Amino acid sequence: MPHSITYIKIHLIFSTKDRKPIISDSYEYKLYNHIKAKFAGDFDSTVEAIGGDKDHIHILFNHSSNYSLRDIVKGIKGESSHWVNENNFINEKFTWQQGYSAFSISKDRAGIVKKYIENQKKHHEKVLFIDEIKRFLKLYGFDEETIEMV
Repeated sequence: MPHSITYIKIHLIFSTKDRKPIISDSYEYKLYNHIKAKFAGDFDSTVEAIGGDKDHIHILFNHSSNYSLRDIVKGIKGESSHWVNENNFINEKFTWQQGYSAFSISKDRAGIVKKYIENQKKHHEKVLFIDEIKRFLKLYGFDEETIEMV
């Protein structure tokens, strides 16, 4: 084969520092659009869905094999927090939590994950983010020790 061919979909989740509820409706969609543009422009990756709540974000994206997941996440989080601060969307310093969760998604599950991400606001009327992330870790087979560290 003359070219590398990959199909890698990632469900990426990360939260604001200390899970502070600082992503407000006033700039949320501007942030999402900015992040989508950064994925495409800087990391050769397309975002299929992006959503979240006041303290976290979910992104379903097609991962380009030209960049490591670590470099993509570091770039997206660093640049987007800088962008929020530069635009003075909030009266305090905006930062993302240091860690993140990333899960591979099969082609047959991508539509389900996309809908799930698009319905985050409604979902979080009933479920706390901490419970959501613990459920994901359990679903993907992480041990209790890891789950309790969240």
